[in-house]
Amino acid sequence: MPHFNFNPFLEYAEKNNIQIPENTVEILTVYGNLLLEWNEKINLTAIKEPDEIVIKHFIDSLSLLKIIDPKKGERLIDVGTGAGFPGMVIKILRPDLDVTLLDGHAKRFIFLEDLQNQLGIRAENLHIRAELASKELKYREAFDYATARAVARLNTLAEYCMPFVKKGGKFIAMKGPGADEELIEAKKSISILGGNNEKLIFEILPQDNTRNFIVVEKNSSTHEKYPRASAKISKSPL
Repeated sequence: MPHFNFNPFLEYAEKNNIQIPENTVEILTVYGNLLLEWNEKINLTAIKEPDEIVIKHFIDSLSLLKIIDPKKGERLIDVGTGAGFPGMVIKILRPDLDVTLLDGHAKRFIFLEDLQNQLGIRAENLHIRAELASKELKYREAFDYATARAVARLNTLAEYCMPFVKKGGKFIAMKGPGADEELIEAKKSISILGGNNEKLIFEILPQDNTRNFIVVEKNSSTHEKYPRASAKISKSPL
């Protein structure tokens, strides 16, 4: 049975005054074991060392709660959730939130359904393309937060995510190196989609890992013509 060292996780939470449920380590141990088990059947992650999973998936997801402090009952959608990062981890840490996990790949939800059944923690699993989901009344400008991790360049990612965010809400893109260049490139698209006051926040994680957060405030409604079809978004970013 793989051994997961959660000391860096607990130390990071304490250092940043992030409250976590008492049974978090036990829950995330189940998560990690199931992730490795399912990863032998379907491609969920290239990170296969238990301690790397703790830092690059669990702590990375946890760090989002240093950037935002959602109120009880607020809604968050994780676009392109993959194996549940950061959305499922946020639901574990903040079970009081209404979390939706969106992904276009059905196989990932086979894993997430199994995970949620074993943990007894449910998020809304939404198997649909983002540009189609945000056209539906139920999801259109319905979320306080939309987040995405390593899905696409910001100038295209904004068009997929901003239509989900209500006025007064926030879009948070979790980015790696080059985030500053992406933000400059995406300023026009962010403005067109109703965003402003964008900020770049650099976060240092344990063992010299880093994460860039691009935080965009939504100050006006997104025009109904957005998002466009996926091919147009990719071919002609705003």
